[in-house]
Amino acid sequence: MEGAEYPMVKGNQESHVNHVKKQIHCRDAFTMGLTGKGVGVAVLDTGVFLHRDFEDRVIGFADMVNRKAGPYDDCGHGSHICGIIGGSGAFSDGRYQGMAPGCNLIAVKVLDRKGNGYAKDVLAGISWIIDRKDTLGIRIVNISVGSFGKRGMSENSALVKGVNQAWDAGLVVVVAAGNNGPRRMSITTPGISRKVITVGCSDDSTEVLVGGNRMVDYSGRGPTAACVCKPDVVAPGCSVVSCSNRPDRYTIKSGTSMSTPIVSGAIALLLEKYPQMSNRDVKLKLMETSRDIGLPKNQQGWGLLDVERLLL
Repeated sequence: MEGAEYPMVKGNQESHVNHVKKQIHCRDAFTMGLTGKGVGVAVLDTGVFLHRDFEDRVIGFADMVNRKAGPYDDCGHGSHICGIIGGSGAFSDGRYQGMAPGCNLIAVKVLDRKGNGYAKDVLAGISWIIDRKDTLGIRIVNISVGSFGKRGMSENSALVKGVNQAWDAGLVVVVAAGNNGPRRMSITTPGISRKVITVGCSDDSTEVLVGGNRMVDYSGRGPTAACVCKPDVVAPGCSVVSCSNRPDRYTIKSGTSMSTPIVSGAIALLLEKYPQMSNRDVKLKLMETSRDIGLPKNQQGWGLLDVERLLL
């Protein structure tokens, strides 16, 4: 699992969130009145803590690890991801507001308290989401989880087949590129899937602490073993402030795990404005509107997410 926890910060501390939103031209979305309202975003991760910023918008939860009934997050990574996507910023007077503060969140716990997990639990989580996508209004699946190794790199792997199944069911699947860069062919599975939207980090030239290690230029690079250009798009992921798994607290994390929900949240805004769009339409729109930032194709894909252009 990507991402590293920094010391807890309270709601009155200076935020990196507004800096992130400036980079991706996001501010106009809120002047347009778009918040992602009514759009369901499923998050496969470590679960979710019912932080005040989620209000009553966590409308579904499943635990594939410990089989508990109610929402919880014994790691904190999943809550951070959910906050980037849909935190309202209520406790911080809007300072740490997520990308789509009106969206609905569906949390599926597939990783344990250390952020580790098994492919079978991820696959079970994907099946759970597909079965409930219509009743819960799920349009987007965020997977800030990845596996890297010879056994998991094939497009015939179970994880790739699982995300492809979700895509074929009509869901917009957004997956992290992983933190194993900068070498070629370092995209984690299931981000190697040619169907899903794979997200890299646009600001990984800044040194950060990820998984207890200081890292720079870490964002996964393509091509894949099947010569598919990846990632598809990049977004900021350095020192992003979002919800903690403790009451009324926020944390700072870095990595492609954080870049991925920024894209998922932007897509929630897009689907609120254009609810008839298919997942293929969304992918094409991202391709057409992302900004070239001058990096190699297998580092930036189509370029940097540009929310203002995306929502035109």
